[in-house]
Amino acid sequence: MTSNIEEYTIPLTHKKRGVIEDISEIAAVGHRVVHGGEEFSNSTVITPRVIRVIKSYFKLAPLHNPPNLLGIKVARKLLPGIKHVAVFDTAFHQTIPPSAYLYALPYNFYRRDKIRKYGFHGTSHKYVALKAAEILRKPITKLKLITCHLGNGCSITAVKGGKSINTSMGFTPLEGLVMGTRSGDIDPAIVFYLMNKKNLSVAKIDNLLNKKSGLLGMSG
Repeated sequence: MTSNIEEYTIPLTHKKRGVIEDISEIAAVGHRVVHGGEEFSNSTVITPRVIRVIKSYFKLAPLHNPPNLLGIKVARKLLPGIKHVAVFDTAFHQTIPPSAYLYALPYNFYRRDKIRKYGFHGTSHKYVALKAAEILRKPITKLKLITCHLGNGCSITAVKGGKSINTSMGFTPLEGLVMGTRSGDIDPAIVFYLMNKKNLSVAKIDNLLNKKSGLLGMSG
């Protein structure tokens, strides 16, 4: 974290390119956070407990939750007198039914360790669904939609009546479609093969699947 925290305000208050005249105009700050598990189904004011939950999901969202939390720390130091709100990617998908979010694993893994499909890009999928309803001039409650979030990270979601009922990402943002550097769905036995035949550690496989696969890996 930079020692000169005031540098972050320069783009906001720049005379030609800024969007506000003074930092005091900011009434609240919203922070996108990728993984909130089952704890949050809505946006929530950031408290010490919320920060602990964000930290607890570092391992499940290694590309996202750590920098998300860093941004929160910087903003809270810069703007200590206002509310900071976490908007979780996983929140929109809390309406997915058990038939879609449970994996075919021993049930104790869900009950004890909360291993299940969580889904991500929820803020994007919710926005796209609402925008589609607006463009179609139909109530969101009457629509059945497939929404797509396509970028370096990719996911698709089935939305019924404005609620997520299934999505391509799962326990982590690694599952689902082929992405920029993430593999998406692969045969799980490939992991065992890499460990046994190539002598790769868990950490190296994690790095391989998250940062060196997908379109990057396929392109050679």
